[in-house]
Amino acid sequence: MTLWKTTLVSGAIALLAACSPQGGNQPAAAAAGNTPDAAATAPAAQAQVTRQTIAPGLYELAYSPRLDAVFVASSGGFGDQAAPSKILRLNPQTLAVEAEIPLERKAFGVTLDDANGRLYVGNTVDTSVTVLDVDAGQVLGVIQLMEKVTRPDGKTGYSHDLRELRLDPASQRLYVTGHSGEGSVLFVVDTASLKLVDTIPGLGEAKAPGLHVDPATKRVYASNLLGELLVIDPAQRAVVQRVQTTAEQPMNIDMDPSGQRLFVTDQGLQMIRSFQEKSIPGFASKHPGNRVLVLDAVSGQELASIPTDAGPLGLIVDAQRKRLHVTNREAGTVSTFDTDTYQRLGTVELPAHPNSLALDAQRNVLYVSIKADKDEGRAAPESVARIALPQ
Repeated sequence: MTLWKTTLVSGAIALLAACSPQGGNQPAAAAAGNTPDAAATAPAAQAQVTRQTIAPGLYELAYSPRLDAVFVASSGGFGDQAAPSKILRLNPQTLAVEAEIPLERKAFGVTLDDANGRLYVGNTVDTSVTVLDVDAGQVLGVIQLMEKVTRPDGKTGYSHDLRELRLDPASQRLYVTGHSGEGSVLFVVDTASLKLVDTIPGLGEAKAPGLHVDPATKRVYASNLLGELLVIDPAQRAVVQRVQTTAEQPMNIDMDPSGQRLFVTDQGLQMIRSFQEKSIPGFASKHPGNRVLVLDAVSGQELASIPTDAGPLGLIVDAQRKRLHVTNREAGTVSTFDTDTYQRLGTVELPAHPNSLALDAQRNVLYVSIKADKDEGRAAPESVARIALPQ
């Protein structure tokens, strides 16, 4: 049972409290298949939403507590009318653009080293990382992770593209997934020298979209479209554990450090399913996805399966409040769950396609990048939402 639901009214601010279930909302998750719903008499709560149109081609974002600022990547879109790529600094209250950092390469993924004032930007189609000084608003350099190769047709290009970036600041390491159907890898960058120091193979003969780093154990977790959870030990330069999960489209990964649980979105898109049928020998779909899988971080054992709205992608754990926030990209919603009971606590409608999340943990505020619908065109401006969550 959803305890609160917020519907955004065009562009500004909307407040709506509700305690009745809405169309398309699933009941709370079933741990081992059966967790009771929240009581129908639970009190309603409120979420406050602000949304602003920002730029075309928005992807990942990051919140800086030190600067009290939001940074969002704009690839500029694609096609002949594509705008230049840049990183935009937003006011965390109004979402107004306060500064722009122009980039020579398209920006997609981001991760922030707030203490050192650096933002690492994934240049997916160029297989490189651009490093920014966010205090000065300047580019420090570009780290090329792989050189172009000559394909059988004689054309040159990169064999791998990038998706997620994750930091281990204490070890001065940046980890980046390089995924390819011919064999995904993990790139390891020394953040002191800004140089590539290792490329770890073995992430599977499939795309490897998910990535998470546990600074306490120095283990790196990845997922691939073979449905595997991979545990990498950078010191051994190898995959040390490979777990076959029931997730068919494991995407983003986050962790509850206190409970040693991994949360993994299982997206359930027909487009990806068709790709798997064509590219993975013997693939046969057995689960529709549209859920978050909860796994034991040590054994990989499945602990729970949390139903979501359609197409879950981004997720973030607020360990302090025991909350899990998920973007449901196809449904156009963002949902919040209790990480102890796996019950759905609320849903915010953010059409067309909410993509990535950042959290201001002190204020209990989420920032969401929202993709335009494909019918709006490849150069359509996209938006960012600010969700002030119920306490």
